[in-house]
Amino acid sequence: MTAIISTPCSRELGDELRRLRETSTTLHGRAMAIQLGWDPSKVSDIELGKVRASDVDVVQYLATCGKDIDFIDEFRRRYYNAFDLYFAQVPDNVRTLAMTEAMATKIFAYNVLTVHGLMQTEEYARQLFVDSYIEAPVDIETLVQARIDRQTIMRRPNRPECVFYVHELALRLPMGDARLREDQYLRLLFNTHVLRVVPANVCAFRSPATLYEFGKAAPVVYSDSDTAQIWAQDNVAVARARRLFERLDAVALDAEQSKRKLAEYVSGLREDPHGGGTDLA
Repeated sequence: MTAIISTPCSRELGDELRRLRETSTTLHGRAMAIQLGWDPSKVSDIELGKVRASDVDVVQYLATCGKDIDFIDEFRRRYYNAFDLYFAQVPDNVRTLAMTEAMATKIFAYNVLTVHGLMQTEEYARQLFVDSYIEAPVDIETLVQARIDRQTIMRRPNRPECVFYVHELALRLPMGDARLREDQYLRLLFNTHVLRVVPANVCAFRSPATLYEFGKAAPVVYSDSDTAQIWAQDNVAVARARRLFERLDAVALDAEQSKRKLAEYVSGLREDPHGGGTDLA
């Protein structure tokens, strides 16, 4: 067992091991350690994703949970890169993202073409999935519900400190009908922590990025696309993300200006409910 910096993926897989122990055995953590002949702290550290277990450790742990060789081989394959400081996942891996958001003490996010998932209304989220034609129609409601469930962290007493930067392009895209867009604008206007609108003439920042900071873990940078989720915990990646948000802080409208901008979009829709809101020109 090797002590190493934990990552979002290692914490998610460690939590999966804990759930397997709790659902597949009657053993609590200390009893599991005794069963395996381990020090009790070893089970805790592995389940928290704080240390890299050896292949033998993983096999012994999962075998004690009653898992067969196919399950063990698949888990080992996923676990192999769990501690990498750069790693990619399939785009529908909601669990790692939800765990990361739930653990974060601060979230700084920048989105270019869409509103951030933690700020989306249910109808907006649904329209995104429908318009993409990527997800199977039968899966859309489950995906929408998972996105809405993630937003519960915003209602916690100890919710993370959040600053959301959204490019004006995201506000201008003709998503759904006027009612859907108005509801989304109002959500941004009244139900976010700090929202900063990046003006349309600022085009230097073309990729979405989120920086998560934690009380007892290293910061991590996240970005996604239709094909992959990318996590980076390397010092260089984190430093670049910090510079990105410093620059965004300098060029974005401040919080009050952003509210006024959103109010303009709401007014534009109400004046022309069949139009697309503020003109692109």
